Amino acid sequence: MVRTQIYLTEEERAGLDAVAKSTDKTQSEIVREAVDRFLDLTRGNCRKVILDKVAGLWRNRKDLPDFAAVRRSLDRG
Repeated sequence: MVRTQIYLTEEERAGLDAVAKSTDKTQSEIVREAVDRFLDLTRGNCRKVILDKVAGLWRNRKDLPDFAAVRRSLDRG
């Protein structure tokens, strides 16, 4: 690991301290996790974000078959 110094506002530092105490993690661990998440999002590796955006996309479509009936018809039992 490489040591890095950053400047935080008083509010950011207090919030970070509160999260560290409530999660039983060090402030450094929390900052590293946050940086990792940010990098994942900016690299396009945001699978969960994309899945959350498309969840329920076909919910109100009327032109789709009854998938439960299709599955039942394909069951081997």
